[in-house]
Amino acid sequence: MASALALVLLAGCNYEAGYEVDGGTFGDASYNNEQVQTGAKQYVDTLNDRFSAEVPTTITFAFDSAYLDNTARATLTRQAQWIRQFPEVRFSVYGHTDAVGSAAYNKQLGLRRAQAAVAYLTSHGISRSRLEALVSFGETQPAIVTSGRERANRRTVTQVSGFVGRHPTVMDGKYAQIIYRDYVQSAASATTLTGIESEVLAD
Repeated sequence: MASALALVLLAGCNYEAGYEVDGGTFGDASYNNEQVQTGAKQYVDTLNDRFSAEVPTTITFAFDSAYLDNTARATLTRQAQWIRQFPEVRFSVYGHTDAVGSAAYNKQLGLRRAQAAVAYLTSHGISRSRLEALVSFGETQPAIVTSGRERANRRTVTQVSGFVGRHPTVMDGKYAQIIYRDYVQSAASATTLTGIESEVLAD
């Protein structure tokens, strides 16, 4: 009996590599294990660091709102501009709220905010298939710990989450070439971006 119990306990201690970042969704641990074993995980982290260094990754919202104001739209426009340069890369958008209101309501509000950000990115030429893991953390991960209203907590965050599995470049394992590709905003793109921002500010 004792031996059988020991075997059960031992079996329960076997984890896949990458289980620490498994958010509870079926298959996450296996996915992270694959990324760790192939080396892709390291490149994902490096590219995400580059993304956050070159483009604002966070937008904020008014209280109890999922409406994208002018500042949020301008930031998302910049994100879309950057994302278009890397067609092999997938991104996740995470929604957050402040602590005012019930946890259940805030979970839904965070999701609406993430959905609003994704809808804007797709309207600017980003394939919905590359915007995965639409997740709401609700009030559970505040940027500033407070029980009151705090705009910094009412946000979405865009992050690099992986690579497009069947893209030719990824199939060849050329992750480094993707990461260190020059991000060039051409004159035409700059003109388009300026026009979009001007239109947004005029709303």
